[in-house]
Amino acid sequence: MPHADTTGPLFAPTAQETEATRLWQLLRSLRARGILPDGVTDAHALQRWSVQELEVFWAEVWRAADIMADGPGEPTAPWRTVLENGQAMRPPHRHGDRWEGPRWFTGTRLNFAEHLLRTRDDTVALIAWNEGGEQSRMTYAELAVRVARCRAALEAAGVGEGDRVAGWMPNLPETVIVMLAAASLGATWSSCSPDFGTKGVLDRFGQIAPTVLVAADGYWYAGKHVDCLPRLREIVASLPALRAVWVVPYTSAEPSLDGIVHAERFDHVLARYAQVHTPTFTRLPFDHPLYILYSSGTTGLPKCMVHGAGGTLLQHWKELALHTDVHASDVLFYFTTCGWMMWNWLVSGLALGSTVVLYDGSPMPPAEPSLLWRMAQQTGITVFGTSAKYLAMLEKEGIVPTEIADLSALHTILSTGSPLAAHSYDFVYRAIAPRVRLCSISGGTDIVSCFALGDPTGPVYRGELQLRGLGMAVEVYGEDSAPCRGEPGELVCTRPFPSMPVAFWNDPTGALYRAAYFEQIPGVWRHGDWAEITPHDGLIIHGRSDATLNPGGVRIGTAEIYRQVEQIPEIVESLVVEQTVGEAAGTDSRIVLFVRLRAGIPLGEALERVIRTRIREHTSPHHVPRVIVAVPDIPRTISGKITELAVREVIHGRPVRNVDALANPQALEHFRNRPELQ
Repeated sequence: MPHADTTGPLFAPTAQETEATRLWQLLRSLRARGILPDGVTDAHALQRWSVQELEVFWAEVWRAADIMADGPGEPTAPWRTVLENGQAMRPPHRHGDRWEGPRWFTGTRLNFAEHLLRTRDDTVALIAWNEGGEQSRMTYAELAVRVARCRAALEAAGVGEGDRVAGWMPNLPETVIVMLAAASLGATWSSCSPDFGTKGVLDRFGQIAPTVLVAADGYWYAGKHVDCLPRLREIVASLPALRAVWVVPYTSAEPSLDGIVHAERFDHVLARYAQVHTPTFTRLPFDHPLYILYSSGTTGLPKCMVHGAGGTLLQHWKELALHTDVHASDVLFYFTTCGWMMWNWLVSGLALGSTVVLYDGSPMPPAEPSLLWRMAQQTGITVFGTSAKYLAMLEKEGIVPTEIADLSALHTILSTGSPLAAHSYDFVYRAIAPRVRLCSISGGTDIVSCFALGDPTGPVYRGELQLRGLGMAVEVYGEDSAPCRGEPGELVCTRPFPSMPVAFWNDPTGALYRAAYFEQIPGVWRHGDWAEITPHDGLIIHGRSDATLNPGGVRIGTAEIYRQVEQIPEIVESLVVEQTVGEAAGTDSRIVLFVRLRAGIPLGEALERVIRTRIREHTSPHHVPRVIVAVPDIPRTISGKITELAVREVIHGRPVRNVDALANPQALEHFRNRPELQ
């Protein structure tokens, strides 16, 4: 049976709303200049054309974004070639004196931070909140001055092009300042959130050898104060390449820096450069390393993915401006930590001149679980980004945002992190805003962006992502490694795109890069999502393909089961895996469902019957779990995603290779040696 509701859209923009969007204006401009064929009249047709005409499309994005760059061509088009080796869908890699794989806009030189700071007036750039409410506001003019002073401090510390600057930071304005300062001079930024433990931080920063580390003295989460200084001492002692450690006094006015080598207070560092007022920007090649991001690391050391400045800038501008319709008048928010790629995506909103809201803390603090909605009202948030899990928990807890706050400014809600269930679509339109555009988006750290996003000119259908990314040749491959529709398969990308990593760190031959995406299905990028293209040309994500279930040879996405189970009121959340049973490996397998129940509710025969009946009636008999087990907690990565693979290893008696990648590794003990699984 279909997984998405096809009876009609939940929302559709008016003709006036459509014509006001950046995407429609681009489409109209391309048509007026004779660039588009006659049949390209909507976003889906534009998407298909953009993939067929990659070079033309990305050149038009460059022009629309008004990219500032040097190069051998005209000022508005300073490139000779938009895409080299465009037919080679493989990692870009130097082989002797020549490059293999795709390279974009070679010969151009630009600076990422220059674009995020092109606004220099008294428009509010950053609003910072935490569990205690609003903490500060900073204009674009003030932000530019602080970035200028921070760049001077980095240069004084000996930081140059290609050096790494790292942040072990809460989501604070200081984090943005140091990132922009590093980017302004050509250093490479990498960050982890402060809930990473010592080993988790060193597993990441230990690989890239940063020159400067910025960290906060502590943070608050769920009403509790966490002191970061003891861990900071351990981290600094294990990073011998550090020349400077800057500590932000966030939870204490006078943090003790005793025993922390090279440590100074960040505000004292900036004060030494009070005479500096104007930022400067070093323009560097299009693919110059901007960010190093990390895989979750649950199966070994995290992979270090290096993202280029130009590709990140173009891709983020396209996604924010065209897919999300962000304007300078917008107030943009995404709930994220600095260890998740959505932080990088959020901060790129500065390139549109919008106001960016930073929040640090629990999304549902005990003292005020609905705090984010009060924040939305008080800051005038127009684009509210969150996770599918947060929206599901709002519904579970009976929180109705429209009864709490005036959300009349809100025009878009974004959701990512896991598939957004159909019932969550209904909840948003019932309890948040009847005329909001709900965009489930999907991509990854691997591309620091998205494969599928919103379409501000088109309808929203229950359970579906609206549009595959412009300029992204996204397909779903069936078992024969050929495109398929109306059935689940592997999500792939068949042509190059600018935000492919420029490299993996410490991967001189490109072997790790190739193994990650290109070896299972040669010639295409295999992302690892189990997906389906719908009759509306939208997309459904069924879960990770490496976590799909295969009982009796029927391949099932885990999200198909979660969508049903988590609508049952007694269940807070769930996790499903496949267990191999029998004396010989692979002799048989069964679906095992773990459920976390509301306090005081037991798992009895009656509730098990409700669970199985709902799954059978709304999916198929193949989806019904053979075993259901109650657990008090479910393990998740530090970025908040449940980790099916770690649980699968535990129930089979195999070691989990890197428990430091988990936010709550102790939860794995609830799955070990369970008698129900013997």
